[in-house]
Amino acid sequence: MRTEEKLIFQALRERGVAFDRIDTRKLVLDLNLDGHGADKPMQSRGQFDNYGIVLVRCLSNSRALCASRVLQMQGVRTVNTRDAIATCGDKILTNLALLEYGIPTPRAAMAFSRESALVGAHDIGYPVVVKPPIGSWGRLMAKVNDRQTAESIVEHKEAMDNSGGSPFYVQDYIHKPGYDIRTLVVGDETLYAVRRSSAHWITNTARGGQVSNLAVTDELDRLSLAAAAAVGGEIVAVDILEDADGVLTVNEVNHTPEFHGAMQVTDVDIAGKMVDYVLRLADG
Repeated sequence: MRTEEKLIFQALRERGVAFDRIDTRKLVLDLNLDGHGADKPMQSRGQFDNYGIVLVRCLSNSRALCASRVLQMQGVRTVNTRDAIATCGDKILTNLALLEYGIPTPRAAMAFSRESALVGAHDIGYPVVVKPPIGSWGRLMAKVNDRQTAESIVEHKEAMDNSGGSPFYVQDYIHKPGYDIRTLVVGDETLYAVRRSSAHWITNTARGGQVSNLAVTDELDRLSLAAAAAVGGEIVAVDILEDADGVLTVNEVNHTPEFHGAMQVTDVDIAGKMVDYVLRLADG
């Protein structure tokens, strides 16, 4: 368990709420139908009848997606939903969702071969960022300044892909002023905004980025709520980039947000707000 989960459990105890910690490593999810034929929808077999709602906080995106899918098919409400987890867990799907909602996001390209990826990078214009479609904490991202470097990076990623089917995701590099912005949305409220600063171009706190408090402006609030709505997220972190001209664009949306850094610089009871939102849903 991370600090975040411990704080969520503490908030639940403070509110006198009965809860269970479900360890996915020990979880067996019944995938059988109700015995009346494959054309019938899956029905609850009593496995989760005593749960009003499940807050999904899996570190693994695939576990979160599979578990939420089965839970929802068995009639259990999950936060976030399986659709939101699926969208946020894939940077390409997130990009498409943002574009469909008319939300500004860096120009990007998807390609299925080495040659096409290089064409996409050229069309966007160097420097570009090559990212794995599924991943977190700023891992396996590469800032690419020219075609020669792009050839090496793309070839390396192609060699690492044992399945041979993972698409390349190439994104325009935004020249940000030494920081990015992260906000946290819970329901219809933007709880906080923070700056994540670093001398490195990757500003994630997991990679050493320093966090400072930032006022939630009307623009940040509007952009954050719109991004959450675009991916169908109820409790999500929104990563926002600011270019040299002060223009804001949404970079990514995270369905299992960490907040240990933000809690050091804001007075918001983050875990408590999350728990209160989940309890309102359960009561409703």
